[in-house]
Amino acid sequence: MPGQDTPASGMPSPGGPRLVIFDMDDVLVRYDPQARQAAMGALAGLDAGEVERRIWHSGIEDAGDMGALDADQYLAAVGAALGIAFDDAAWVRTRAPVTRPDPAMTALAARLGERVPLALLTNNGLLMKRHFDAVVPHLRPVFGTAMHVAADFRTKKPDPAIFRRLAALHGVAPQDALMIDDKAVNAAGAREAGLRAHHFTGIDGLISELRALHLI
Repeated sequence: MPGQDTPASGMPSPGGPRLVIFDMDDVLVRYDPQARQAAMGALAGLDAGEVERRIWHSGIEDAGDMGALDADQYLAAVGAALGIAFDDAAWVRTRAPVTRPDPAMTALAARLGERVPLALLTNNGLLMKRHFDAVVPHLRPVFGTAMHVAADFRTKKPDPAIFRRLAALHGVAPQDALMIDDKAVNAAGAREAGLRAHHFTGIDGLISELRALHLI
């Protein structure tokens, strides 16, 4: 059984993680929020800084990420803030091109997924959940249905509660899960929740961590 073999067998060692959770933006993909803001601004005749002020600084983006606004409420709030009609198509058009695959990370995740169950947890709203397959279609074969947005949990990283809820959803104790995130504060939140955590700064460091845990 996975998780019960010795490290020499090529399987995770006893006591090793039974679930590995990946952040998405700037871990599995390269995300450019400034380019996204510029693309949104182009629809409304505004510069990127003004879009940031109206959407990000106003709290609209954060409310969407935390599930305080559902997908349609978020679209309406953005449209009102920008003074334009802003629908699903506009959201995808301004999000997908600034979310670029990282083939090496995709391959590493797929390799890891042959050894241990995977999940994805991103600080995004319900629109991302609705459109994962338009924005990051290459991740679906790796993660299947285990692609989660923070809005599903009505909070966001680094709140320790989100990590505990995700581990429970996947049927593992917090200490049996590993969180991989590019933000140190999110890794700290995962540790506070009882998970192992890796602060991602590049693929080489992650590979070293996974080898130390006998996961690859």
